[in-house]
Amino acid sequence: MENTLLTPIEQYIIDYIIKLRVDKNLNQADIGFVIGVTQSFIANVENPKKRAKYNINHINKLADHFGLSPKDFMPLKPIV
Repeated sequence: MENTLLTPIEQYIIDYIIKLRVDKNLNQADIGFVIGVTQSFIANVENPKKRAKYNINHINKLADHFGLSPKDFMPLKPIV
């Protein structure tokens, strides 16, 4: 599979969710369960060589699960 370049905002969201996952002592399967995908999907999102991406629905489900707002997953200012 060819490397997929992520935009800075996509990378920010992935990094935020990884930090949230680690801070809450959760594994990839736990995050997959919350958003209704497999652990391998989460592994692909987190793997720089095989990048799947979170979508708005994933972010919404994570925000609901953790008692956050979807906007919490976004940077305060645009990333250019």
